[in-house]
Amino acid sequence: MPELPEVETVRRGLNQLTLNQKITGGDVLLERTIAYPFSVEEFFTGIQESAIATWHRRGKYLLAELTSLKRDTEEGRRGDTEIENVPLSSCAGWLGVHLRMTGQLLWLNQDEALHKHTRVRLFFGDERELRFVDQRTFGQMWWVPPGVSPETIITGLGKLAVDPFSPEFSVEYLAGKLHNRRRPIKTTLLDQSVVAGLGNIYADEALFLSGILPETLCIDLQPEQIERLRSCIIQVLKASIEAGGTTFSNFLSVKGINGNYGGVAWVYNRAGEPCRVCGQLIQRTRLAGRSSHFCIQCQR
Repeated sequence: MPELPEVETVRRGLNQLTLNQKITGGDVLLERTIAYPFSVEEFFTGIQESAIATWHRRGKYLLAELTSLKRDTEEGRRGDTEIENVPLSSCAGWLGVHLRMTGQLLWLNQDEALHKHTRVRLFFGDERELRFVDQRTFGQMWWVPPGVSPETIITGLGKLAVDPFSPEFSVEYLAGKLHNRRRPIKTTLLDQSVVAGLGNIYADEALFLSGILPETLCIDLQPEQIERLRSCIIQVLKASIEAGGTTFSNFLSVKGINGNYGGVAWVYNRAGEPCRVCGQLIQRTRLAGRSSHFCIQCQR
């Protein structure tokens, strides 16, 4: 599943390629991908004649702020497909996307052959499109009407904790979230109400860098361990973003490029291989149905 670094990589690519261009239409090949509105026709009515002003990320969610291309004056009508430096009349709501396990957003020419797992196509000017490809079909898209809070429609947003890059993600915040929990730290870090955007890959990596075994109960962590863990979460997320995320199976950037972090991962997906620090073989176990990778020598 794409985690924070992969979603952030996609967000940056979308902001480079898709802004200020008229959405002219689209096609839905799997209707249940559109989570709201419940009518595909209403979805396209909402987003057509608008453009994307900017993309935001909330945890693992992508949110595109839409602006209307309806003009109040004849002068405003020039430039049907490019809206840079042309005043816009109003907000046109939000476009929300969650990639889930295998979702990909690809910026392509409209005449490029369709992948068999293509679910939604959004057409832009100059014969370009944003194509949502999703093998496992768990990904979702939403159109949030103007004047409506995205949290009202995309209910998962309201359950998210603070972002690891937020000033609110302090040592005191993390200590408060872990206080008196009798759950393994690895399982707790996967809880999006504790840390937004963190998933299996980077929880393993952050625990390795902080020297904490995944089975360690939260209640047993010392203050200095929590401080180190917070720092390592931020460190590993930044490193992965710089590498364009991690590709072990499905993840691709908007340009169709693999992420490179997997080649330098400390422990994730390296069971049976030597630790990059001490040479001990990396071990793998399961916690709450999820794989956990660790070094018995470097983590205590």
